[in-house]
Amino acid sequence: MENTKVAHWENVFATKAVNEVSWFQEKPESSIQLIQSCKVAKDAKIIDIGGGDSFLIDHLIAKGYTNLYLLDISENAIERAKKRLADHLDKVTFIVSNSLDFCMNDTFEVWHDRASFHFLTDENDVQKYKSNVSNSLKANGNFILATFSEEGPEKCSGLNITQYSVEKLEAIFGEDFELENCFTEEHTTPFDTIQDFIFCNYKKI
Repeated sequence: MENTKVAHWENVFATKAVNEVSWFQEKPESSIQLIQSCKVAKDAKIIDIGGGDSFLIDHLIAKGYTNLYLLDISENAIERAKKRLADHLDKVTFIVSNSLDFCMNDTFEVWHDRASFHFLTDENDVQKYKSNVSNSLKANGNFILATFSEEGPEKCSGLNITQYSVEKLEAIFGEDFELENCFTEEHTTPFDTIQDFIFCNYKKI
């Protein structure tokens, strides 16, 4: 199953241009604003989960952040990001890994995910993800999650996904994280379709 997932995403990033995927954003405004609202130091450890070759890291570098981590299951995605960020490799640590298997000895001040959580359709994987976020964040660390809302698509990139409401997210994360902010947002894809996201900003308890 894991090899199938890897093969799927390797193919996506080998065959699609950066602006030919539904999640493309030239400037991910909401993610940038939520990260800035955490008011962490510019050298704080910030990780983008499933970031692929999104432009979030570029914009964070432009705003002065210097200790960024980009994780994706696809080596092709990571290689594309490395090429684009060639002048800033000292500010970014690149990690090829599934978000469920990822483990570091150190901890982060911000965990951001706009890409991977809704692809978890097995309850055990959801619980494993939650544990991984909790274990990977410092005390009072910031967990920023953007995932498909109940008005969002039922599939993405040909794969089944899970839709969420704030109540569903609270049932998963509310015990370990305090919800600070939550809103929905319509994302216009490069194909002029609309995807409805729910953004939540949590603080680790």
